[in-house]
Amino acid sequence: MRYRHSLHGHGFEFDGLVEVLARATPLRSGDVLAGCAARSDTERMAARMVLADLPLSVFLEEQVVPAESDDVTRLILDTHDKEAFAPVSGLTVGAFREWLLDAAARRDTALLTAVAPGLTPEMVAAVSKIMRNQDLIAVAAATEVVTGFRTTMGLRGRLSTRLQPNHPTDDPAAVAASILDGLLLGSGDALIGINPASDNPGTVADLLRLLDDVRLCYEIPTQSCVLTHVTTTIDLIEAGLPVDLPFQSIGGTQGANEGFGVTLAMLAEADEAARSLGRGTVGDEVMYFETGQGSALSADAHLGTGGRPVDQQTLEARAYGVARAFRPFLVNTVVGFIGPEYLYDGKQIVRAGLEDHFCGKLLGVPMGVDVCYTNHAEADSDDMDTLLTLLGVAGCTYVMAVPGADDVMLGYQSTSFHDALYARQVLGKRPAPEFEEWLATVGLLDADGSVRDIDPAATVLKELAR
Repeated sequence: MRYRHSLHGHGFEFDGLVEVLARATPLRSGDVLAGCAARSDTERMAARMVLADLPLSVFLEEQVVPAESDDVTRLILDTHDKEAFAPVSGLTVGAFREWLLDAAARRDTALLTAVAPGLTPEMVAAVSKIMRNQDLIAVAAATEVVTGFRTTMGLRGRLSTRLQPNHPTDDPAAVAASILDGLLLGSGDALIGINPASDNPGTVADLLRLLDDVRLCYEIPTQSCVLTHVTTTIDLIEAGLPVDLPFQSIGGTQGANEGFGVTLAMLAEADEAARSLGRGTVGDEVMYFETGQGSALSADAHLGTGGRPVDQQTLEARAYGVARAFRPFLVNTVVGFIGPEYLYDGKQIVRAGLEDHFCGKLLGVPMGVDVCYTNHAEADSDDMDTLLTLLGVAGCTYVMAVPGADDVMLGYQSTSFHDALYARQVLGKRPAPEFEEWLATVGLLDADGSVRDIDPAATVLKELAR
């Protein structure tokens, strides 16, 4: 179907929903690379006007990626909840934006939670494209997605962290030192998660044992993960290793997932295997997924209906549709990790981070963000401070906590233990309740709830280790 709009005396025509969505997207380098970005600001605004007038029901009738060739599309359609969709089924995208902002203004969390199963990723991607940054923040802040394993994620007023103690040679002593460093600064309530330099099952097994030993030694209410391929994790579960959360990178098309070497059936198998272990104490959500705008394009798996390129933000939202189907404990977008080919500078990274967080939460996904950039991007730590602060205001579930904010194994810039403390302090946020209680019990919190100075805290952990 062709969509037309006239603006400032110029007529614009868009060849189908795929092109409308792409042309309406805020400028980013990945869409320019794919050849689907708007060719002018005027065309972008015309596409947004077309998009705002489209009924939400169109997204159930016109597929962005054909169902006959894509299992992600089939999953999205098969899991769509018509009853949950009913309250907004008669709205256009523009009217849906007003509906969301009204719910956010009234802090009607229950309403936003109830509608989530009735929304498709394409719907939430569409409405995000006609929203300002403050709109994305306001709606996300009013939305609550709560999950649990050994700690409870997503509660209002909380900001959690994934303690990320990576090392370029997977050296156990160096990994353990980074873990203790993070614990001393109140990090690790969402996850202690290692990106291994090697996918060798023996190395992964050693790291899993190390993580579990540290957790048991200090009686820490948290969960661990070694971010190896999901098939390796399944094998390790069968071998009796202490696996808490299986991990997998996922994308928004069948082809993108094939590029990661994964199928939906594999994800289901990992989910079932981890749940069968019963290692959670406050909940049974077990899957941990990572995503990122540009992953489908980088795998040359970004083409949609009619062979037209789908914009990277819509495909990213579709990845959350995959995640949602497996009731994950944690999901995060590694927003600036792929590089400037996909998000060129700080402005594009900030916008993408807010979009991803909004879309994920609106779909009912427990959404975190790796606030990060590569060293060859036109971005710096000031941009990351801005995004971290905005995400804290928006109610982000968790962020990364990397020693010194510099990941020496993956070679990119993220957020540090101290960055997380800053965000908690200025925004009045606290760690997950179970972890906060542990910090207080072992003497790592001052009377005002802040993390103690490093010297007395270190003494506490040394005494516990003995």
